[in-house]
Amino acid sequence: MNTSMRSNIGPSTGRRGLAVLLALCASAAALAAPGAAAAREPSRVTAAPPAIGWGPCPRPDPPSPEPGPRAECATVRVPLDWSDPQGPKTGVFVARQRAADPARRIGVLMSNPGGPGAPGADDALYADDPYEGYDPAMLQRFDMVGFDPRGIGRSQGARCDESILDSMPSRPRDAAEFERLRTLNGRLAESCLRRTGPLAAHMDTESVARDMDAIRAALGEPRISFLGHSYGTLIGERYARLFPGRLRALALDSAVDPDLSGAERYLTDGSVTVDGALRRLARWCAGETECALHGHDLMAVTRELFARADAGTLREPGPDGPAPARVTADQLSALLTFTAGRGMPESAARQLAALRTGRGEVHWSSGGSNEIATRLVLCRDNDLRMRDYAHYRAIRERVARAAPGVRHNAQALDFVLDCQGWPLPPRPRPARAGGAPPPVLVVNATHDLATPLPGARRMARAFPRATLRTVDTVGHWLYRFGMPERRVIDDWLTAGRGN
Repeated sequence: MNTSMRSNIGPSTGRRGLAVLLALCASAAALAAPGAAAAREPSRVTAAPPAIGWGPCPRPDPPSPEPGPRAECATVRVPLDWSDPQGPKTGVFVARQRAADPARRIGVLMSNPGGPGAPGADDALYADDPYEGYDPAMLQRFDMVGFDPRGIGRSQGARCDESILDSMPSRPRDAAEFERLRTLNGRLAESCLRRTGPLAAHMDTESVARDMDAIRAALGEPRISFLGHSYGTLIGERYARLFPGRLRALALDSAVDPDLSGAERYLTDGSVTVDGALRRLARWCAGETECALHGHDLMAVTRELFARADAGTLREPGPDGPAPARVTADQLSALLTFTAGRGMPESAARQLAALRTGRGEVHWSSGGSNEIATRLVLCRDNDLRMRDYAHYRAIRERVARAAPGVRHNAQALDFVLDCQGWPLPPRPRPARAGGAPPPVLVVNATHDLATPLPGARRMARAFPRATLRTVDTVGHWLYRFGMPERRVIDDWLTAGRGN
């Protein structure tokens, strides 16, 4: 993610901070109670906000380039807590590039790049970028609108004490470390509430979807089209549940599971996906002479490496032979996640060969998530909590049996551990409003470590009318891959299927 929320203010602790935390937790719990359901219905939102006052866009921080010359920016004020629409407001930063051909204009296309917690205004600021922007045909027919979700980036970014992250165990080895992780996550949440205020308790995706509808109203548009990537697909799903009649077209690229049923399913889906990507790598290696392990059984090599890691005899490779540093099984799982799981066959095979021989170079993932925005969003949208260390170990053992080649998906495990001890309770999935959304297109790779195919299938089943298009590849965010997936999505949005 692009947003840094590091603060120079020292840690905040003490009785007053705990009181603030408990009060805000109580407020958040009230939102989740059945009695609060009526307050969350779309019909209870405030009157339409005034038209957006567009102006020049702020200069980006280096090394980001200047936005396109046609980009314009604004801030839309929305209720900080949508159950109290007349209460305090927060600002959402919005960017737009108008359709280049007004005579053929279809309407507004909003988008979000995911994260969770990634800024989204850049989708509009750089919509005309020849490499990472949209095709000219899309720019001609749509007003491209992007926004930084509440608490993210230029939308009054949340501030927390990131120094707490330095003390967190990335992979708890015993009950004491697991409890230490839970305690430190609680302190981190307290620091967010102290430094950011109540906004830190209201960065869930339902609130973001309601903000998106406030932007629609401020634009004066009766309906919008939406393109969500990765975690941005959940924004699309939440919007469709809350405001189905206000969607013209909907496309979801690399879709998350819209209703995670717990840490074990999330971790299992992701780990089995990476395990499948490793087996795909082994088949490639058997047939390609450029593979550094060609002529070897790659799956047998990884089993050998895990055995050595378990025994404490696997060493980090060096230019002249093994280095003194030991390599753990968790490090090996992370290496497999971020090489084989990301479709990097040459690099994955080369690094596995280096580990096997002791000569060469390996690029390690540090382990653990340093993105506080992930916690502020993910842990409010999904219940990934585990009872205790014994529960954690039992889940990991079952996951390892389901994905024996890799043992676990390191990214998914990072996210699960981020939510242990997080004191703000998960919000329930909102009730579906009356009316039907337009047909949705869901596009997903068969081997996507971040948004596994089982979750994408559940996303498609969440809609009355959906088309699921799968692509037999290892990768994430298929819109970036170009043809044909990009063209399929563009055609779907342009046609406005069902409308």
